[in-house]
Amino acid sequence: MTQILIVYTTLMGNTQQMAEAIASGAQSVEESHVQLKEAQDATKDDVRSCDGLIIGSPMRHRTADSRIKKFIEDVCEQLWLTDEMVGKVGGVFTVGGGYGDCGAGCELAQLGLLGAMAAGGMILVTLPKTTPGFQVAGMHWGVHGRSGGAAMEPIGITDEMKLAGYHHGANIARVTAELRGKDLLARGNVAPSETLLQQFTQPTG
Repeated sequence: MTQILIVYTTLMGNTQQMAEAIASGAQSVEESHVQLKEAQDATKDDVRSCDGLIIGSPMRHRTADSRIKKFIEDVCEQLWLTDEMVGKVGGVFTVGGGYGDCGAGCELAQLGLLGAMAAGGMILVTLPKTTPGFQVAGMHWGVHGRSGGAAMEPIGITDEMKLAGYHHGANIARVTAELRGKDLLARGNVAPSETLLQQFTQPTG
C-alpha cells in the first residue's frame, strides 16, 4: 500500500474540508492508504512511515499557521538532519480569505511550505492549470481555497474548489505510487555529527 499522510490545521473548518477533499482524491488511487492528522498530533514516526506528505494550512497574517510551522520545526526539520525525507513525495495547500482576488499571502505561504519540503530532499508535486477547478482554486504551487470574498466577507469554500483539491490529492497519490520504493536520488554527502544531532534535538536554550 502507498501511504499518504495529510498534515493540516484548521480554524473555521474550511481547511479541514479541503483536507478531506484532498484525502478523497488520494484514496481514489488504487492501493493508496490515506491518513489525516492535525499538525499538533503528527509525529516523526508518522512522517517516516509515509511515502507521500501533503501539508495544508489556513492563512494567518500572510503566512502559514503557527501550528504548521511548529510541525515543520519539530518534525520535518529534525528528519532533514537525518535525511529521512529524501525521495518522499510532497505537496501543499492553503485556505483563507483576504482583500483582493486570491487572498493575502497564500503564494508566500505555499512557497514556504514547499521550501521546507525541498530542503528535506522531497520530490514536489505542484498544481498544473489543467486541473479541474483550477480557475477558482488554482495556485501554480498547490490548491488554495478562497474562503472569503473580495471584501473579506466569509463565504466558505465551494464544491468547485474542493474538486481542485480532490484532483490535487489524486495527482500526488499517483506520483507517489509510481515512485514508491525507488531510491532515485544520489547520496554520499556526510550526515551531521552525533554531537550536532544531540544539540539540535535536545536544545538547552
